[in-house]
Amino acid sequence: MPYVEGMADTYDLIIIGSGPGGYVAAIRASQLGMKVAIVERAELGGICLNWGCIPTKALLRSSEVFHLISHAKDYGLSVENPKVLLDAIVKRSRGVAQQLSNGVTFLMKKHKIDVLVGTARLEKGTSAPKVIVEKGKGEGTYTAKNVMLATGARAREIPGAGLKVDGKTVWAYREAMVPTEMPKQLLVIGSGAIGIEFASFYRTLGAEVTVVETLDRILPVEDAEISAFMLKQLGKQGIKFVTSAQVKSLKVSGGTATAEVMTKAADGKESAQALKADKVILAVGIVGNVENLGLEALGVKVEKTHIVVDGFGKTNVPGLYAIGDVTGPPWLAHKAMHEGVVVVEGMSGKTPSHKFDPWNVPGCTYSHPQVASVGMTEEKAKASGRKLKIGKFPFIGNGKAIALGEPEGIVKTIFDEETGELLGAHMAGEGVTELIQGYAIARQGELTEAELMETVFPHPTLSEMMHESVLAAYGRPLHI
Repeated sequence: MPYVEGMADTYDLIIIGSGPGGYVAAIRASQLGMKVAIVERAELGGICLNWGCIPTKALLRSSEVFHLISHAKDYGLSVENPKVLLDAIVKRSRGVAQQLSNGVTFLMKKHKIDVLVGTARLEKGTSAPKVIVEKGKGEGTYTAKNVMLATGARAREIPGAGLKVDGKTVWAYREAMVPTEMPKQLLVIGSGAIGIEFASFYRTLGAEVTVVETLDRILPVEDAEISAFMLKQLGKQGIKFVTSAQVKSLKVSGGTATAEVMTKAADGKESAQALKADKVILAVGIVGNVENLGLEALGVKVEKTHIVVDGFGKTNVPGLYAIGDVTGPPWLAHKAMHEGVVVVEGMSGKTPSHKFDPWNVPGCTYSHPQVASVGMTEEKAKASGRKLKIGKFPFIGNGKAIALGEPEGIVKTIFDEETGELLGAHMAGEGVTELIQGYAIARQGELTEAELMETVFPHPTLSEMMHESVLAAYGRPLHI
């Protein structure tokens, strides 16, 4: 990572961490006239650009292309003996990550943001904590009017049960993105977005995949109907699922991992089974990067490895802010980006301060099929005490989905019967990670069913299903 010249001793804002939240906050602060520095100990762009969001999507794109090639006959084409070139897939993914990281370097230079290379810690200051940078070209002591923590998070481990990354047999996301050989039998522990994406990637390329989930359904933060749909679709692809299960121990011997799994049936009875695999991916959650920052000495409030903030990014320490994964769920790059902008605009005093609303943040899972959602699940909407209007539309009723050869999917919308407010939208199927933004705009703009019904959707597109789902909620669907 290149070092940006022009260091000063004091700044308007120092940001620790250059992931999506950190670098976007730095850019917005610069646009507002602040003198900004960003501290980074590894690669610009953080985990997301280098080891998360972007390179995983490059991997998944390769698996998607392989899936299409493998089904070429369905499209009237003939492709003989397609092969998986794992080294080339990984190389492409790493190249994409490098391109994006280089792009962040360019943006830092463009906006005259100083990059302080090294590891940061905080000490008590005057208006805000002092920033001490060590182990890098940016070594020194710096002061600022405000300091922002954007240190992100990392994969959770449970050493007591043997759920600890060894880099060889037991992987986290980083190791799973740079395999040197294709696993024959892969065990994924955890069925959130990360676990399901890797399960989908490796299964498409030929691995035998088993997913273990503690709760009674996969993708547990999603609407229950979407979870059930995905269980069925991924099961058809050959992925095996063990739900309501707890990994009691994980042991590695001779390159083979053995997981002792305890499952609980609906009647409460428990049973044990041993699952073997040559590779294991841990996807059991994440923990905030709060260690070795000096937070304890400053008295920063931390709960369950996450820094406590109000809706404006403020911690309980004057002049200290925090954004992104280190502050807790939803653990999403776009949440961190938007949060960074909200916080910087608030501290600048140059724009109206507004509280960050996590309910309008869409979530996406880039498996095959894809999953996307925003707002309340049906369960949460019912728990709120509202009377609901719920609409559903299947992909099989959409001409574009059929033409694409992707007729399996569903769009579900949930409205408040009294006000017409769109409470939540949930999708599974081809392209839904691109479609969900339409519903996110509707929620942010506080649109009702009336405006959505009156909106003209282009034909033929997958987006027509969004319209049909709204119509279905009010008994007016046109194509089912």
